[in-house]
Amino acid sequence: MPAITFIHPDGKSESVETSDGESAMQAATRHGLDGILAECGGNAMCATCHVYVDESWLARLPGMADDEDALLDGTAAERLPNSRLSCQIHITPALDGLVVRLPERQV
Repeated sequence: MPAITFIHPDGKSESVETSDGESAMQAATRHGLDGILAECGGNAMCATCHVYVDESWLARLPGMADDEDALLDGTAAERLPNSRLSCQIHITPALDGLVVRLPERQV
């Protein structure tokens, strides 16, 4: 099973196993990970699953859709060039080992 490492704002890292096709947000909430609120349930409507993708992984992700781009403009934490919504990152074998950082706040 692919795994994702989430790095909390305090530097603590937490790895979770995922399934192919599952979103990073789904994996985080299924494992009870703090820091991903996912208020809209993964429908790309709220931006409470905002993460910072580790720079070394950005090129492996599919392009960002217009709705995700628009939502990232309204995140509670600063939008950075590596900001993504974790509900829009669908795990494939190529993303095994993905590293994302959680922002200080989601709301």
